[in-house]
Amino acid sequence: MVSRIVSLAPSATATLSALGIADRVVGVTAHCDLDRPTVGGWLNPDYETIAELSPDLVCTSDGLQREIRDELRERDYRVHHHEPSRLDEVLAGFKSLAAAAGVDDAGEELVADCRQRLDAVAERIASDDDRPVVYCEEWSDPPMAAGNWVPDAVEAAGGRYPFVDPGDRSQEVDHGAVVDTDPDHAVLHICGTGDDVSADRFADRGWSLDAEVHVVDDSLLNQPSPKLIDGIELLAARLSPERS
Repeated sequence: MVSRIVSLAPSATATLSALGIADRVVGVTAHCDLDRPTVGGWLNPDYETIAELSPDLVCTSDGLQREIRDELRERDYRVHHHEPSRLDEVLAGFKSLAAAAGVDDAGEELVADCRQRLDAVAERIASDDDRPVVYCEEWSDPPMAAGNWVPDAVEAAGGRYPFVDPGDRSQEVDHGAVVDTDPDHAVLHICGTGDDVSADRFADRGWSLDAEVHVVDDSLLNQPSPKLIDGIELLAARLSPERS
């Protein structure tokens, strides 16, 4: 039985909570939203502290944690590592993490609930002909158009996203490239800031956009956890308030 879990990824921590097994989490990073002993940062965990917690399972995520995953496995820890790049892969990760933690049924239920919520959004959003163009920025220095699952999320919320192909990594963009698409909406979800970002960031930078600007907590779009479904629901309400 998996009774002691250390999570080195905020997405895994959020997913474990959604699976109803937060009580099994005995250690997290300083970036995780759970009141547990901290074992360092996302990219610099303290292996001695992890050892003291004696976990049955350690969770990592993203390509940036591959070396950490490998180091943990060399130290004989059982590791669940997940690197989704599309929305469907994010949902599949809920099942695989649940299976690794020994709560398969909870994983099935969580995915079913997420798909029901996505279906409900799909019933409310605008038709293909009415879809607004949406620009999503996950980093500002330099400006980065969000990639990975964010293009899927925008589409699921009823928008069009011509900046990065679904599944591709985030890409640097310039003012001209964004202006040429004439976005109807611009979303700021800057990594590590929560929602503590000024909607004037584009104007302060000298970018002139004829778009409605939205500030969104970065965990709702940047994190491959059930919070992403919250983010899609929020985007859908912002893009089509008359349908929400």
